[in-house]
Amino acid sequence: MEKSQKIQQYWERFKTERDIQDDYYLAEQFGYGKETGDELAELIIAGIKTATSSALELYEDDEPKPKVGAYTILLDGSGLPACVIRTEKVEIVNFDKVSAAHAKREGEGDRSLKYWREGHKDFFEKEYQLTGKKFTTNIPCICETFTVVYI
Repeated sequence: MEKSQKIQQYWERFKTERDIQDDYYLAEQFGYGKETGDELAELIIAGIKTATSSALELYEDDEPKPKVGAYTILLDGSGLPACVIRTEKVEIVNFDKVSAAHAKREGEGDRSLKYWREGHKDFFEKEYQLTGKKFTTNIPCICETFTVVYI
């Protein structure tokens, strides 16, 4: 069975079991590569990671941005469904203004703001290089908080 079929079946099972009428969802992996994707999915399922962030400027015009109430099928490092999350809060904050509370909710490393800044600086620098743009510490970040609603 193709991955896309497994994702669609997972979504249909979620909708049926939770009596959800919504047909809109995203399906995405957090991070790059199998190891990171699996690691982040495990943190989310365990309830340790309840937030994420992305660079606002790197979204394509037609690419959906996080919105409150939206569902996302979180994919593991193999691209298979791990869980469904629901976005609870979205705010735009400059990279250098992201709070320690948000860094802690991201649940990675020692959960400190210092760890968040170092890790996300490296991540965003690579992302910006791929688009030919330059990363600065005052880029706008989309800070998203979510809850796991289905495993």
